[in-house]
Amino acid sequence: MALPAVLPASIPSPGTSTWDIGPFELRAYALCIMAGIVLAIWLGNKRWLARGGEPGVVPDIAVWAVPFGIVGGRLYHVVTDYQLYFGEGRDPWEALQIWEGGLGIWGAIAFGAVGVWIGCRRRGVPLPAMADATAPGILLAQAVGRWGNWFNQELFGEPTDLPWALEIDPGRRPVEYADSATFHPTFLYESLWAVFVALLLIWLDRRFRLGHGRVFALYVAGYTLGRGFWEYLRIDPANEILGLRVNMWVSGLVFLGAVAYVVVSARLRPGREDPETLRGYYEETDPFADASGDDTDDDGNAFEASDEETSRDEAGNDETGSDAVESGAGDGEPDTVAGRAGDADEADDQPDVADGRDRSDGRDAADAEADAAAEEAEGTDGPTADDPPASDAAETDSMRSRD
Repeated sequence: MALPAVLPASIPSPGTSTWDIGPFELRAYALCIMAGIVLAIWLGNKRWLARGGEPGVVPDIAVWAVPFGIVGGRLYHVVTDYQLYFGEGRDPWEALQIWEGGLGIWGAIAFGAVGVWIGCRRRGVPLPAMADATAPGILLAQAVGRWGNWFNQELFGEPTDLPWALEIDPGRRPVEYADSATFHPTFLYESLWAVFVALLLIWLDRRFRLGHGRVFALYVAGYTLGRGFWEYLRIDPANEILGLRVNMWVSGLVFLGAVAYVVVSARLRPGREDPETLRGYYEETDPFADASGDDTDDDGNAFEASDEETSRDEAGNDETGSDAVESGAGDGEPDTVAGRAGDADEADDQPDVADGRDRSDGRDAADAEADAAAEEAEGTDGPTADDPPASDAAETDSMRSRD
């Protein structure tokens, strides 16, 4: 008994690629591109945080990378397929109609890398580490973006009658294949391949802790490996060199360069970057603050000297000479360290003054004679006739302290 068919004989193409929402025209190609960008930013941010980076860095860098990537992708497409926009019977203004499709991946990667470099420089994070974190997300973005080609019925392959063949409307078929109804869905091949490579990169990164740009290099190598096959199947018009499409040459050269980078980088810089190198400027003061002489922190509060710095300053002041000691003790604050140290030094160096103060306090003559005897026993000279009276010396000391 025959089994009922559970698979369609072919994949139908959408009947429309645009929807009118009020005065606006919403295009499926643009929606696929934007959905891919959002997915890439989400996954890139998740991987960046797992590597030790700060939150918000990936979206900030995407502000630079996305516009650069779109412009670069369009430029690459226009340059490599210039016959579609320039020449007899062509309208050059169509080169600006990006919503009709046409983004070259190599131009998008090259110009997007420039945008990432600018963003990394502004945030103080290493470019190779950022490339590694975002590589799988870029692949997923390409996988989603390729479905825009399905809506536009473009970039399909040779005719085929396989169960997964893609139906193309008569108006979208090349003239030489006008009688063929179904073709290889190269957009689907490339989309599935991109998802596979993205998952493979995530596994390899977890297993071997890849770093220093090697995840991104493997992304380039893996994508170009599959792109060579899909490019071989495509029948859309394209320039050729020595019988091969330009994109096939580019894919081959880029593949060799990516593999060489992985090998050399693994030998020169094994392992992964230290998470501390990924923090950038997020836990530091503005790197341009020193140039403006700003002494405030991020909250606008003035920086205060630490206790250690204050102690060093006080120690430096104590070593500037006796004048500094005397000045510190004469501020009307006898309890300060400098004041107490000054008083102690003067008391030790002037025993006569201390004796004079004791006699001025009413000590009797017997005590004075006993002190004199003790001094003679120790071999210490007492006050001489040339010395000023003890009470006058004490008064002089007091006046010097007040000065």
